[in-house]
Parts: sequence; structure tokens; C-alpha cells
Amino acid sequence: MSKLISCQFNIDTACVELVFDDGSQLSIDCTAVENEVADNRFQRSELDYLIYNDPLAYADLVLNGDPEAYLNAVTDYDPPR
Repeated sequence: MSKLISCQFNIDTACVELVFDDGSQLSIDCTAVENEVADNRFQRSELDYLIYNDPLAYADLVLNGDPEAYLNAVTDYDPPR
């Protein structure tokens, strides 16, 4: 398994980009992830916070975790009736 060298958010592409020591790269399209898993602005805001403040945690959540379960646990939103 390759060692991770860097992980950062590229604002120009709206992607979290991971670079590994073997030269391979992985790019996570944050807009596509938000469109798939976020149901409201509060969930999008939580994902945006991770993208800008902890892109490694964001990448780990998307690649190894369950983003929908995470968002349901950390956001408190009652839709209007």
C-alpha cells in the first residue's frame, strides 16, 4: 500500500486531491459527493467545513466511512411541515 504524501482541497477544481508516494493521485469531486449525500444546506455546510478545515478527514469519510450516517448524526434538521 502506498504512503499518502499530501491531501488538500483544490478550490479551482472543487476537489480534494490526495497524492501518494508511488506517484498515484486520487481526486474526490466534492460537488458530486454533496449532490449525492447531502439533503439540505445544513448537511452541505458540515461537508464544507470538513473540506476546508480537515480535507484528510473528509477524504477518509468519503472513501472509508458512511457519509450519510455521519451527516445524520452531526446535523440537527427538522424539515418544515
